Amino acid sequence: MIVCSCNVLSDHDVRTAVQTQARPCSTGQVYGCLGCSAQCGRCARSIRKIMDEALEAAAAHSGRTKA
Repeated sequence: MIVCSCNVLSDHDVRTAVQTQARPCSTGQVYGCLGCSAQCGRCARSIRKIMDEALEAAAAHSGRTKA
């Protein structure tokens, strides 16, 4: 799903950026990881929500122990 129509960024793009070594902590850093910058700003809340979900899922996944 496209979350930023100005830069044509999808939710998948955001999740991929969050999983990089750089681990962006802000929406501005996500844009930087994806080689663009915020334009109108309408997507910032959606990107933040996707970032939070992705980081939470990664934390839950890393907290699992192998049997």
